[in-house]
Amino acid sequence: MNQFETRFEKALFASRWLLTPFYVGLVVAVFLLIFKFFAELLHLFSHSLTLSEGEMIIGILTLIDVALIANLLFIIIFSGYESFVSKIEVQHDADKPGWMGKVGFSALKLKLISSIVAISSIELLKAFINIGAYTEQQLMWKVLILLTFVFSGLLLALMDKFSSGSH
Repeated sequence: MNQFETRFEKALFASRWLLTPFYVGLVVAVFLLIFKFFAELLHLFSHSLTLSEGEMIIGILTLIDVALIANLLFIIIFSGYESFVSKIEVQHDADKPGWMGKVGFSALKLKLISSIVAISSIELLKAFINIGAYTEQQLMWKVLILLTFVFSGLLLALMDKFSSGSH
């Protein structure tokens, strides 16, 4: 290999660190979700005697939704960082999630689509609980979007199964 090619490839390989600000930004986004979570929790707590059962359920579903989105962000942060930037060296930490360092790109896609389906399902459930606030067309679009995510997840799983079987 000539000297130019060696330097170019080293620089290209080092450029993976340019992804780091994206992951730091996603960590900041988790802090925003924490703020949103506690704001909703405070709202539910302060209005718990006046909220209807449906409003309380919608509030609780919102808390679940925010928690799932935070989980999704951490899946993206950890897996993306380990896949594209650098390994996270915490092998001796008892708190290390079992999937860390073991999730490949195919498994990551399935985790992501599963989380998106769960989030979309919660949004649809919230809409059906508060059905009067939506038109029939809006509900139809919510159902179609959920079905699109489910179908995409099934296709990804099938493609993954077929591609791993052929190797």
